[in-house]
Amino acid sequence: MKSIIGIAVLVTVLQVAQCQNIRELTACIHNQNLRLDCRYDNKTNNPLSYEFRMTKDTRAMRTVAGNIGVPDSHFRNRANVTLHRNLLYLHVYGFTAADEGIYECYVKITSDLTGAQTRNVTVAKDKLVKCAGISVLIQNTSWLLLLLLSLPLLQAVDFVSL
Repeated sequence: MKSIIGIAVLVTVLQVAQCQNIRELTACIHNQNLRLDCRYDNKTNNPLSYEFRMTKDTRAMRTVAGNIGVPDSHFRNRANVTLHRNLLYLHVYGFTAADEGIYECYVKITSDLTGAQTRNVTVAKDKLVKCAGISVLIQNTSWLLLLLLSLPLLQAVDFVSL
């Protein structure tokens, strides 16, 4: 009986410990503006603290935007963060080569046992992909659902006949 109670407590602790996790950090460019998408898991309703940071070469980490620290003066009027479900969007307007570097997404959920989570991505202007509506659809939707949704369109142009 004691072993069953011990296992139940262990499973409960492990489930709570997996409340947050940054799944993915991607970067793209749209009309000379940088967009970073930071996808994370959150299985609680606890408040979220977040911040995007950037470093270039060996310089110190600079805050780009978020709800923790004060943004660096270089980004203060050029960057903002939008929070939608389990996704943080960072927009840096007027992105130039001076803004290239390693960007970090930092996420901390209050009272979460796992502590803060971070994920990095290297951003170089000439290597960024263009942001597009279809790429957002592909990133957020399973391939099977995307295929099922595209079948009527393919039938309409006689590409597929069922």
